Amino acid sequence: MAKGKGKKSRRIRDWQQRYQGAEEDRDLTARRQKVAARGVKIPADRLEAPETNLEELPKADSPAMVVVRVGDEHLRCAIVKTFRSPERASALAVGDEVTLALSRSDPGAAQESDGDRVDAMILSRAPRRSALSRPQPRSDKKHGLYDYEPFEKVIVANMELLAIVVSVNYPPIRPRLIDRYLIAAERGEMAVLLIVNKIDMEPAPAWLAEEMARRGIAMTACSAATGQGMDALADALRGRRSVLAGASGVGKSTLINALIPGAEAFTQEVKEKTLRGRHTTTAACVYDFPGGGLVVDTPGIRELGMPIDPAQLAWYFPEFDPFAQSCHFSDCTHTHEPGCAVIAAVENSQVSRRRYDSYVRLRESLDD
Repeated sequence: MAKGKGKKSRRIRDWQQRYQGAEEDRDLTARRQKVAARGVKIPADRLEAPETNLEELPKADSPAMVVVRVGDEHLRCAIVKTFRSPERASALAVGDEVTLALSRSDPGAAQESDGDRVDAMILSRAPRRSALSRPQPRSDKKHGLYDYEPFEKVIVANMELLAIVVSVNYPPIRPRLIDRYLIAAERGEMAVLLIVNKIDMEPAPAWLAEEMARRGIAMTACSAATGQGMDALADALRGRRSVLAGASGVGKSTLINALIPGAEAFTQEVKEKTLRGRHTTTAACVYDFPGGGLVVDTPGIRELGMPIDPAQLAWYFPEFDPFAQSCHFSDCTHTHEPGCAVIAAVENSQVSRRRYDSYVRLRESLDD
């Protein structure tokens, strides 16, 4: 018994020595720790309510950082590991409203050149009221797996107005791209304004104005180069959260420079040989609008995918509704079926041939 008791005493002494010797190691580890990414209870004075604006997406040199604007401050923020992002959609996008935990009392105290600076942690994101998005295929190359189910890439969130910018000939107008943006606006729950830019080179076509008026969509024509129509455009954007979208080269960044003094958005000329725009804006940029509101300038795109069910596409062409009920087949696709009342309406000029052709092309792209 005495022998066993001695072993027990030695074990107790060894444990006490290890425990006391580890105190310094734990203190050193605590001092080396960076901002904790755990879901901990944060004091109320360090929290910022979800009234902040996510102004910038992660950059290539700091993939885990985003810039959040709180009042006049721009904070470099990391994301806690407990952040729950939605499945098959962008976790954060320009315009998102987030809740922060500040990591220091004076966020602006550190030098901006400090690339490792963390001003706050993003704890959560408020539900999006609206979104401009497009599908983006994803794959898992590490495991040799390819996921063909679309991933929703959110370009900008929480905007009130989608301002679709087009030009008539430089680059040429693309009616089907306008139709895709109109569908994206309806899906994203945003109002629409069609802006025809560069009217100093070519006036806005009458057929486009008639079509927009028929659909109840606001349209304005302007020239950022001469200033014609810019006052009306400024009145339409003032006091609202707007996003400028359109193909490359239509003059979105030029409009920003004309509307917002000191914006200094980078611009380039349209390619003379192809009449196609150059990609000058590489990421969504936020600008405060004079007199209230804000405007987001987005990169130009050549294609805007539609993550919708082909059977639901006709819902976004309301001019089909008066005739679709008379189709012979209840599941008519309005593309080839006999007895299709929509096709008959197109042949009788009751439905726009251009709009119908756009519907067929969109339907084919969704079926592929």
